Amino acid sequence: MDWINLIIGFFIANVLGYGGGPASIPLMYREIVTNHEWTTSTEFSNILALGNALPGPIATKIAAFVGYDVAGWGGALLALAATVVPSAVALILLLKVLQKHRQSPVVKGMTLLVQPVIAIMMLLLTWQMAESSVESIGLIQSLIIAAVAFWAIQFRKIHPAIVIVAAFIYGGLVIPHLNVV
Repeated sequence: MDWINLIIGFFIANVLGYGGGPASIPLMYREIVTNHEWTTSTEFSNILALGNALPGPIATKIAAFVGYDVAGWGGALLALAATVVPSAVALILLLKVLQKHRQSPVVKGMTLLVQPVIAIMMLLLTWQMAESSVESIGLIQSLIIAAVAFWAIQFRKIHPAIVIVAAFIYGGLVIPHLNVV
C-alpha cells in the first residue's frame, strides 16, 4: 500500500506543480506531511534545506529521500519515477503544442495568470515553515537567522547552499547550548 501511495502522492504533487520545483514543494509538503504523514513539518524543513544545498532538482531529491524512508530502495525508485516520468512526457507533448500556439493570447494568459497562484502557494509554505521554526527555536532566534540569511543571500550574494550549510552548523553547534531545542 505504501508503494501505491508513494506513486500517487508524488505523481499528484509533480503533475500539478506547474512551474517546477518551487511550485511542487507546497504540493509535496501537503502529500508528505499532511495527507500521508510520512514525515513531520520540521523534518520536511530539514529535507528541503539539505536538498537545496545539494546539486540537482529539489523535487527529485525530496522524492528519493521520502521514498527511501517510507519503503526502502524500491520506494525511492517509485517516488523518483512518479516525479520524473509524468513531467518528462508532459514536457515533450506540451512543448510541441506550445511551440505551435506560442503567439496565442490564451497560451500567454494561462502562463501569466498561474504565477500569482504559485506565489501564494510558496507564501503559505513559508508561513508553515516559519511557524515550525518559531515553535522549535523561538521567535528571536528565528528572526535573527532569517535576517542573517536574507542579508547574506540578497546583499552579500552568498550562494544559498553556503548559507544553508552555515545554518546547519549554527543549529548543530550553537542552538543546543542555548537550551531552545
